[in-house]
Amino acid sequence: MLNRLPITGLPIGQVPPAVIVCGDPDRATMAAGLLDSSELLSEKREYRCFRGKFQEMTVSICSHGIGAPGAAIAFEELIQAGAQQIIRVGTCGALQPELVTGQLVIATAAVQNTGYGLESAPTGYPPVANLELTLSLKRTATDLGKDYVAGIVLSRDNFYAGVDGPSTPDYLTLSAANVQAVEMECASLFIIGSLRRVQTAAILAIDGNVLVSGGEKMESYAPDHDSVQAAVMAEIKIALIALYDVRDESS
Repeated sequence: MLNRLPITGLPIGQVPPAVIVCGDPDRATMAAGLLDSSELLSEKREYRCFRGKFQEMTVSICSHGIGAPGAAIAFEELIQAGAQQIIRVGTCGALQPELVTGQLVIATAAVQNTGYGLESAPTGYPPVANLELTLSLKRTATDLGKDYVAGIVLSRDNFYAGVDGPSTPDYLTLSAANVQAVEMECASLFIIGSLRRVQTAAILAIDGNVLVSGGEKMESYAPDHDSVQAAVMAEIKIALIALYDVRDESS
């Protein structure tokens, strides 16, 4: 019987080096449908993981749920099970006024505003994406004719606004500092990548402009919009090709 990791249920040694992660288990299922063949490797809690083939590359696609702590568990156990390159494909809210729903953001680094990050690395530790994987995402997006912006994103824990406190990020200030978008998991991925010495990167689809709308609101949030779904499909394809190209270059 295979030894399985305690929280995700991932079988140790059965996850290939190349991995794509996403928040939604249904998105993982959708992404697995793009593979030449795939099998369900494990499913436990919010963590649904597939293994299959993209061209001749074996790849896994795994959901990590919402928020830094739960996502970090997925990243840690994926690495323990065999992952060496992890690309997050997700969604984000734009923080630049010109960015619109359906555009793509390639995250080069993250502003760390999560409790997980404060507990997991020294103060001031920079969550930075791997250069090689990030360049591969950029090249692939350009080759496929997909418009994107690249830059820093904000990772935070809160989605629907509470009462402002000392740790509440100021979207106007962050926008002025050229932060492109806000999301919830990139900082944890990049921190773990640096700590565990694996390559990590992220490409995100914009599902609204929180700078223009004044924050995340239930009545205006529309992640299932056709343009968002098209951008998500595009970013998954970009991530698959980027992983394949990095593998090809190192072989």
